[in-house]
Parts: sequence; structure tokens; C-alpha cells
Amino acid sequence: MRSLHVRLDDSSTAALSVVRGEVASDSEAVRTALREAAARRRARSSIAEEVERLAADEADRAEMRVIREQMAELAPESLD
Repeated sequence: MRSLHVRLDDSSTAALSVVRGEVASDSEAVRTALREAAARRRARSSIAEEVERLAADEADRAEMRVIREQMAELAPESLD
């Protein structure tokens, strides 16, 4: 296990209080917050990779163009 020492500013102290309310110690609160932050970053990274993959998929882009055209044909005409 690795030890880490930090100085908290006011906003970090307030954030620690929020997380600390759910766990037994400051150390466990910090470990919980780090795990949650890492999980969120992995999820965002995974979503970004999926978006890039779909954007590069020409067949998918062509299908979406067809769907947009079909939806435009079904849309009511403007009342202007």
C-alpha cells in the first residue's frame, strides 16, 4: 500500500466532507473518491472511442444520411 500526504484547499475539504459522510475514515473517503473518478474517466474514454469508431464507419454514416432524409420528408412543412 502507498501512503500519500496532501494539503486540502477549502473546496477540497468540503468535497471530502461529502464523501466522508458515507465512509468510516478520511483515508477510505479518498480511496472511494479516487476509484469513482477513475471509473468516470474510463467510461468517458470508452464513449469517446465509440464515437470515433462510429464517425469513421462510412456505412453507418450513409445509413444515418438516409434516415435524416426520410425524417425530413415526413416532417410537416413550415407554418411561416
